[in-house]
Amino acid sequence: MELDWLDDFAALAGTQSFSRAATSRNVTQPAFSRRIQMLEKWVGTALFQRLPRRVVLTPAGERFGSSVEGLTLAIRQARMEALDAAGSSSRKLSIAATHALSFTFFPHWAQRHVEATRLGALNLLSDHMAACEDMMLRGEASFLLCHRHSADTTRLPARQFKYHVVGGDVLRPYAAPDIKGAPLWHITDNAAEAIPYLAYASPSGLGRIVDATWPTQKTRPHLKEVVTARLAAALLGMAEDGRGVAWLPASLAADSLQRGRLVGASDDPQFDIAVEIVLYRPIARLSATAEQFWTDVTASRR
Repeated sequence: MELDWLDDFAALAGTQSFSRAATSRNVTQPAFSRRIQMLEKWVGTALFQRLPRRVVLTPAGERFGSSVEGLTLAIRQARMEALDAAGSSSRKLSIAATHALSFTFFPHWAQRHVEATRLGALNLLSDHMAACEDMMLRGEASFLLCHRHSADTTRLPARQFKYHVVGGDVLRPYAAPDIKGAPLWHITDNAAEAIPYLAYASPSGLGRIVDATWPTQKTRPHLKEVVTARLAAALLGMAEDGRGVAWLPASLAADSLQRGRLVGASDDPQFDIAVEIVLYRPIARLSATAEQFWTDVTASRR
């Protein structure tokens, strides 16, 4: 049995699609299918049921998934600890960060802590939330910097990962201005016509937060979804082009506001979503370099 097969299993269980899972694993679909078949042969039973439109776990697959959850991470951490004990581990630090924060919050925040701890090279892995979670689960990054809201759920189990709050942000509705500087669309709790909505696609962590918090609001805005995108930067560009309203991190929209390319689409604070900026890490011990970085981050003030 090869360790990569466990990553293949997780990718297929998460996407429920051979083609999407193969793409995420950077292999051809036939090669990916053969690896799943070899894993099932090694286990001795079918782990997936092939349906016409999707793939689902069999009862055996469900049991297998719960049994091996975290196994890949534990093995890679064991290797890291062995190298660390032998004095062979690199001082290079890998941090996954969602796209929105990699453009805004990350540069100055990371530089301050890297200088304070005198670390070596820093490896930034920037992607959407789902991909960043996958990197953490596979042990490819020591830390994950992302937005968080208490109403949202993460794929990082609390028994394996913990987090520290390092900052704050707010998601607000923004739209392009008209010739008088007013928003092209103004969100109210009694809008008669649906407002064109620029939505986050499912892999987006910000999209999860918006979807999780709207049911708690007294009034959900009257919106009509016109486009979806994984990245906040893509929605920002479409909002600037006047294609609709997008809920964006205030930190990401700040420059566009200053240049007059965006304006707030609502004066009602009920449509604002306060979020934390957090740094996730495995509960298990990391390398000496990573532990030094974590100590500095948790000891410093925001």
